[in-house]
Amino acid sequence: MRIRNRKPATSFILLLLLFAVAVSATAAGRQPFACDPTDSATKTLSFCRTDLSVRDRVKDLVGRLTLQEKVKLLVNNAAAVPRLGIRGYEWWSEALHGVSNVGPGTKFGGDFPGATSFPQVITTAASFNASLWEEIGKVVSDEARAMYNGGLAGLTYWSPNVNIFRDPRWGRGQETPGEDPVVAGIYAARYVRGLQGSDGGDRLKVAACCKHYTAYDLDNWAGVDRFHFNAKVREQDLKDTFDIPFRSCVKEGKVASVMCSYNQVNGIPTCADPKLLRRTVRGAWRLNGYIVSDCDSVGVLFNNQHYTSSPEAAAAAVIKAGLDLDCGPFLAVHTENAVQKGLLSEAEVSEAVANTLIVQMRLGMFDGEPSAQPYGKLGPTDVCSTSHQELALEAARQGIVLLKNDGPVLPLSRRRHPSVAVIGPNSDVTLTMIGNYAGVPCGYTTPLQGIGKYTRTIHQAGCADVACANDTLFGGAIGAARQADATVLVMGLDQSIEAEFVDRVGLLLPGRQQELVSKVASASKGPTILVLMSGGPVDVSFASNDPRIGAILWVGYPGQAGGAAIADVLFGTHNPGGKLPMTWYPQEYLNNLPMTAMDMRADPSRNYPGRTYRFYKGPVVYPFGHGMSYTSFVHTIADAPKAFSVPVDGRHHSNTTTVSSKSIRVNHAKCERLALRVHVDVKNTGSRDGSHTLLVFSSPPGAIGRRRNSWLRSRKFGVRRIPMGEHGLHVGDARHAVSFEAQTIGVIRS
Repeated sequence: MRIRNRKPATSFILLLLLFAVAVSATAAGRQPFACDPTDSATKTLSFCRTDLSVRDRVKDLVGRLTLQEKVKLLVNNAAAVPRLGIRGYEWWSEALHGVSNVGPGTKFGGDFPGATSFPQVITTAASFNASLWEEIGKVVSDEARAMYNGGLAGLTYWSPNVNIFRDPRWGRGQETPGEDPVVAGIYAARYVRGLQGSDGGDRLKVAACCKHYTAYDLDNWAGVDRFHFNAKVREQDLKDTFDIPFRSCVKEGKVASVMCSYNQVNGIPTCADPKLLRRTVRGAWRLNGYIVSDCDSVGVLFNNQHYTSSPEAAAAAVIKAGLDLDCGPFLAVHTENAVQKGLLSEAEVSEAVANTLIVQMRLGMFDGEPSAQPYGKLGPTDVCSTSHQELALEAARQGIVLLKNDGPVLPLSRRRHPSVAVIGPNSDVTLTMIGNYAGVPCGYTTPLQGIGKYTRTIHQAGCADVACANDTLFGGAIGAARQADATVLVMGLDQSIEAEFVDRVGLLLPGRQQELVSKVASASKGPTILVLMSGGPVDVSFASNDPRIGAILWVGYPGQAGGAAIADVLFGTHNPGGKLPMTWYPQEYLNNLPMTAMDMRADPSRNYPGRTYRFYKGPVVYPFGHGMSYTSFVHTIADAPKAFSVPVDGRHHSNTTTVSSKSIRVNHAKCERLALRVHVDVKNTGSRDGSHTLLVFSSPPGAIGRRRNSWLRSRKFGVRRIPMGEHGLHVGDARHAVSFEAQTIGVIRS
């Protein structure tokens, strides 16, 4: 660089000095959020004393705040309280399947250019591996804490999404653990435990949040959107479907937060319903934390739903109902006026503020120097580490589901298939693999790159994108299939088809994708394998029934290492063991079935088919729990009782509890700690080692005139690869005991 005079040179030197100071400040770590030990004015205040209980400290702090200061703490961008040495804080960060920059509380850059991006939740759920879910949570929270220490992230993460995948068209179904309520609940508890830490005590590593409570599973369908939707839900469906994941999240996962949803339930906005928030979440389930609104939903219930006559009445309604924090500005603007008008007391505002401060205290945010606290030494080397990226790859492998394998066509062989045509709009994608609510990954391995590590590839997109509006690129794809020894078509969906506020209109492959698949399969010199990338189910009946398509894989949205995982399964380095966490319906299922119909149970009298495998008994493309392996397993029931007694509460006589000869009223039974022990042997009878998921279903006695429905029943998850020729699972013995409990649904994995 040529310097023309002294003034620019001096400016350049000053800029360098300022840059050096900035780097030095970053290296020194995050400044204390509050209770700075170098601030003599605040360090001796009672709320800064770590020898006192959290509740005593919070009580002291709330007592020092003015009403004007309190209302500014009721929103996600909570204001600073300089006179008490408290900095401002952004509550909104996301960590659905890795640290995300969707919320304003987290940014990437500098020493933290990215974070490990795991498979989308629906993919990880297909592993049915609870220990994996918790391990992912631990890794995500390590990286979140490291980024917090570096000044680029918060400590409150509004994840996971544990809504039920009720309707296959829902654009956000990809974010959930699927359609089974207790599987979703076990996922919630284990992922939350991984995020928040499970070392015991009240300390939090980060604070998780289970969302969106409740009956939220419609974003924008046929002119109905989530801001105006009133979900009409039967009490029975609320109790045995929609509540179960959230109850598990609070009671078993000990989550620090629950988020209420945009929609109304039976005419009341969820964020203004005291029955849901104050009496259920905080009362019956004993939430130890705060309740937060979905973003701008307090404004939505006033401006869009017109639930109250004034903004002050809206502010009062939600706080009285049990809301503690508003993601949005509404409460900061209108709460003080609500108090002045007598619609709300300052004590009720103080209670809401206290619930948020308790969580910040448990996170150590009022304990002074961050680097001296647990997790205070985590830094850039703890983000995108080799072990974290290996876990992302393993999670992607475990979530892949083998739907079809005639022949068997798979696994492919490097020797027999020295060239592979890789075709399709998702064959060389990056962003598509990480789904929504993702951050910036450490790096990507696309399907094309993954397959290329095993064999020579011939690549043709076939379609310009997943919309596949025309056949312009079909010729090149067909030509590639004629040349290669095998053909892999990577088709499916992306966020233009299914996403937040984008519900699907149907279940078929978009545009002319099906036509491309069929034409390529007809021309292919070798075996044809269809790989489907999607969050929701796809009606691929044509491919299931086409003998020219030898195998089908569903890979969900497999995360940053998705391409490597796909290739490992295609070539047999990994034996697939995933199973579908949702039903794959035919397109005809949607006939005369509005998304707005919330009933779970089938009603033949009005041709209502029912929702999910628990209540729908019609034809399917692939059922819930379907998934094949490159080996085979045999199950043998070694020991199980032939009769099972349900004790009746002593306050009731048996002749008053009988509904039919095989059933009693639930509220007359003693169901606590009720367990049925079953011993099942599982043997690998094939030629490869493999993992196996054992699904145990129960059919409760049906009431007179009602059909029976099978539900998964199990509490314990475990993962073990079973070597060929060996027994791998003994359900009911000391090592793999299974307790079948009232109101539990789940899966065993061996």
